[in-house]
Amino acid sequence: MSEPQVVALTRAGSPVMPRNCTFDSRDWEILHRYWHPVAFAHDVSDKPLGVTLLDEPLVLFRSEGRIVAARDVCPHRGAPLSRGWVNGANLVCPYHGLEYGANGKCSFIPSQPEGPIPERLCLTTYATQEAYGLVWVSLGGGELPLPEFPAWDTEGYQQILPPSIDIHASAGRQTEGFIDVAHFAWIHHDSFAERRNPVVPQYSVERRPSGLRAEYASTVSNFPKSMQHRAPEGFLWRRVFEVDVPFFARLTVHFPENGRLAILNAASPVSARLTRLFVPIARNFDKDLPLDDVYAFNRQVFEEDRAIVELQCPEELPVDRSQEAPILADRSSGAYRRALAEIGLGQRYVR
Repeated sequence: MSEPQVVALTRAGSPVMPRNCTFDSRDWEILHRYWHPVAFAHDVSDKPLGVTLLDEPLVLFRSEGRIVAARDVCPHRGAPLSRGWVNGANLVCPYHGLEYGANGKCSFIPSQPEGPIPERLCLTTYATQEAYGLVWVSLGGGELPLPEFPAWDTEGYQQILPPSIDIHASAGRQTEGFIDVAHFAWIHHDSFAERRNPVVPQYSVERRPSGLRAEYASTVSNFPKSMQHRAPEGFLWRRVFEVDVPFFARLTVHFPENGRLAILNAASPVSARLTRLFVPIARNFDKDLPLDDVYAFNRQVFEEDRAIVELQCPEELPVDRSQEAPILADRSSGAYRRALAEIGLGQRYVR
């Protein structure tokens, strides 16, 4: 993984929680310290890109060989900079043409080219880095490390970036659903699982300082229904889930003939009720097959999840497990909720 290209805050003080924020104030303070994905790196090219993270509107642009993330507000008259354009290494405001460089400082005012530039004409920029084909932003300075996804840079593995998916649910609910193994037979019976094979064998969960590791083995095939014939009879599918709080989860699936499929479930909390899901994939087999089939299967699986996650009640993930009735298959979910509680998130971490 490449080293993060961090752009420090160019205004004094810590980031302020956005107006009309949908998150609990204490939980926003916790979540804003972590890295979250906001866009595909290839989508930040010769034009600025507007995105939202934790209810904060951001503008992304390339300057001096790196991606800059800034508050999507021009400090002159409050216009959205994402409606502007890039001129060389500078971001141009669409309202009055003011230009801002990679350091966030205004470098040119067209209406007064020879006049002084006020120091207050400076963007609030945030720590950014590119990794796993995505742009990651930390509103709180980027002091915490970005969790690893080693398969992405492993020799012999194909890198795949399916389109993102918007889910009208909390990032916690989506992340917990990703590591839930008991729902395969009921939610994914059209894509890869079977309702006649619903039993979850006992599996182990290891707590880690930043989250958990769960290893699960069963006869549930990971091939799409159209390719189930490729699974040897009686093959035991080994799935390893690794979670780093708050919303970073890796799944490694052991396929026949030493095949490995690595999936990164990167849930970005756009707001308390909107999650933008990025799913970088790396695999060491079937590298000659059309990627459109991968995109379609990935979309089918996560659309099946989305249909139920958007209907869960309460909408937020209850960190206090007493609010719901767990079953034996929920070992990984229980460990995940305890890990969220340990970083300080409340029993209702979004309003």
